[in-house]
Amino acid sequence: MSGELDEPQAGSSYAEDRRNPEVNWAWVPGGVIQRAGALGPRSWIQKVLEQIADSPLHWVTPSEVVPVAVLAVQRLEDEPRDIVRKPPRYCYDVTISDRVYQEKCFLDPRLNFLVYKNILKVGIEMKMFRVSCLYNEKRLGQGILCIDNIHCGEETLDTISSATPFRNSAHEEIPERPLRGGKSHYLALWNNEDPYGDIWLTNKQPEEYNFNHTKIIFLAHLEMSWTNRRNYPALLVRIMHKSRLRYYGRPNKKMIEPYQTFLEVADSSGTVSVIMWNALCPEWYKCLRVGLILLLQDYSVKKSFPFRLQPLPVDSQIKLISTMEVSLNLQDPPSNITIITERQVKSEWRLPKLNHHFITISELDDMPEKQICDVVGILVFVGRVQRLKKKENSEDFWTYHWIHIADGTSEQPFIVELFSTSQPEIFENICPMTYFMCTQLKVVRNNNQVPKLLYLTTTNENRMFIIGHRGQPYVNNTKIKNFIHWVKTKTDSGEMKNTVIGGYYPYPPVPETFSKYSTSIKVQSLLTAMSEVRKEIESLQYREQKRIAIQGIITIIKYISHSSATGSSSVSETLQKVNQPSTSQTAIKESQSQELDGKQDDGSVSAQTTCTSLSPPKKKRILQGLFAKLVPIPQPETSPQTRENIPDMPCIFQCIENASTGIKWKARKTLTHRWESQLWREKKFGLRDHLRYSFVYPESIPRKFVFKHKKFLIQQYNCQPAKYIAPEERPQKLTDFKSARSLGHFEITILGLNHERAIDVAFLPLYHPEDIQISQIDTLLACMNYSCVYPQKVTDSEKMPGPRALAGDIIKAVTELDRVHVISILDICNLGNNKVEVYLHKIYRPDNAP
Repeated sequence: MSGELDEPQAGSSYAEDRRNPEVNWAWVPGGVIQRAGALGPRSWIQKVLEQIADSPLHWVTPSEVVPVAVLAVQRLEDEPRDIVRKPPRYCYDVTISDRVYQEKCFLDPRLNFLVYKNILKVGIEMKMFRVSCLYNEKRLGQGILCIDNIHCGEETLDTISSATPFRNSAHEEIPERPLRGGKSHYLALWNNEDPYGDIWLTNKQPEEYNFNHTKIIFLAHLEMSWTNRRNYPALLVRIMHKSRLRYYGRPNKKMIEPYQTFLEVADSSGTVSVIMWNALCPEWYKCLRVGLILLLQDYSVKKSFPFRLQPLPVDSQIKLISTMEVSLNLQDPPSNITIITERQVKSEWRLPKLNHHFITISELDDMPEKQICDVVGILVFVGRVQRLKKKENSEDFWTYHWIHIADGTSEQPFIVELFSTSQPEIFENICPMTYFMCTQLKVVRNNNQVPKLLYLTTTNENRMFIIGHRGQPYVNNTKIKNFIHWVKTKTDSGEMKNTVIGGYYPYPPVPETFSKYSTSIKVQSLLTAMSEVRKEIESLQYREQKRIAIQGIITIIKYISHSSATGSSSVSETLQKVNQPSTSQTAIKESQSQELDGKQDDGSVSAQTTCTSLSPPKKKRILQGLFAKLVPIPQPETSPQTRENIPDMPCIFQCIENASTGIKWKARKTLTHRWESQLWREKKFGLRDHLRYSFVYPESIPRKFVFKHKKFLIQQYNCQPAKYIAPEERPQKLTDFKSARSLGHFEITILGLNHERAIDVAFLPLYHPEDIQISQIDTLLACMNYSCVYPQKVTDSEKMPGPRALAGDIIKAVTELDRVHVISILDICNLGNNKVEVYLHKIYRPDNAP
């Protein structure tokens, strides 16, 4: 993928300096470099900088283009500029290495889209075709290398040496600073909530304090008298809640560290909000935790913000003070914060204790909507990190996981929508088989839809813990003791090893009717025209997932088994790349479409006959005839008499036991079920646009979690890091890890109502963490109607549906939908690096459809 600009970046001319008459030196951005006579390998970065120094244009196209490795992609807030069009809010510094030197460069903002799509990322090779220089005119000799035109490699390098020195020693200084802009630090690469970089301190410790000359006031007394005071006595309080960070920076604001966080603190008389501002946040945020005792001095008090909803006190006997709030800042006045050791606490202070409101899974069903609770359990599923745009047309995103927490009180787990809580050291390292505690979760439920909606989501004060429970104040809680006992029994039996990580996660489910769906979502346009789908897909950024609704007609359904998907991956990926913008796009698309469709026509069957009104014997003969045309019938090695009792059906799975005969028979590993409508044959060659997004990438397959390789698996399902991390073991691939799914997937083609455009999408049947032996097989139609990712177990008395039932339901479903206008709910997922998937989540048939 290339990024290029048509106009050169203007710069300043260079001056030459002969400090040493015996050596030829040249001024280059960021310092002085020796031109000749250096020992060791020649640096390509150095040669390029020398070309810029000699260029009257102040930008160059290097005479020799050598691949460089990308070691870091770091985000910062851009500084205000006087340009007509609205500039991007953020810009990026990119650290490269030519294996001789490292160099930190500035990425021209017009190439930001390469980062948005995760095309420009750490660990790849990159070719730079045009570079320029940008000077900081407020500093002497501070020139930086600017990247104007690049081509990014698609493959991640196995190993990159990060031991090469920086050419400019200023880039090695600690704390690390951006090349340009008025900010003193970098932001987290994919959200604004996580503290990132070395400005965030962790060295504040509790200390012994002499209270002899310190006057302390209770919060309730302060509430009554703060308007009449100029100087406020000290507050001695305990932290009851701590919010996530809020970054409120803007390019036109001159705040160097524009952060804000809320602490809910309490003493024996009440609880109040404390707001920590700006530079105090990097100094204190990571040092403060819930439960610590603080002595606050030189603070300010003001009237509280009327629209902020405070969390409820942990003790119902403590008064909630909502008329005022306490502010802590480095100025006006400079606040003084001291962490007091627990052993100094006196009983007469009557400081409140932490009081957790733990619930179990068995109790969740009785919890009302928006109820706040705490949970503890063991992680049995951790989904991949996804991103959600905060506002339409915004550059800011939330990051979140879907996770499952088991506590032994129910067959079902807690389903939790876990947003980043400014704890990246935990959020980026959670994995299955981990003891997990989560506080301040909110209940989300809707009992009026099918399936019933019930899950937990994070709040602004949510905190996560993944450490052991020994020594914690809540270990004496009865529910905690029961959980610890249950975990020991499960660990000993080995049942906890069957856990899952990553993959596409279709949650929350949509309601059973389109009318309910239309009232449950908040979008400007309920339906997306087929002509607008490409724009919707191309607008998504890395790990962003969006749900849309389109109208159309299902014309093809094809089942792809695991082995078939592996074998056809190269073809599918090629078709995916056809959707990317290209000058030769049309010609490639037409030739590949005709070639692929031509091959599929030979084996296709039009199954428009409705089987519902036929008698069972006739129905069986028709289905057997349809299946016989689809694929050859496997013949088990049995006697002719026994063979007559075996259903003539193609087998989807490798080994199935026949219910009537008890005989096991094997099927081909690459068998494919396919149905195509006559309408598709009539319209497919006259399409104006055919989007192909039915390929399922390895990242979207949930994998069996292997604790031995947890670092690799966690890294694969997290967002791309800002800095290169060398692998600790030999390079691996996701396909080396066993899928948690027993079924393959479906490729479905939806034709627009005007018969001008079509889209290929994927459909993944449900999976279960114990789905090795197919504990439950959901048919195509059942999955679309009930999008539950954690289905009920099948009891021993129930018969597991075999391939005959599954294939029969598929044929029946598609024949009933032939030429029927349907509303399809699609999930669009951008995996980065030009990898996009579109999944069919649900099908509605509107009442007024023809």
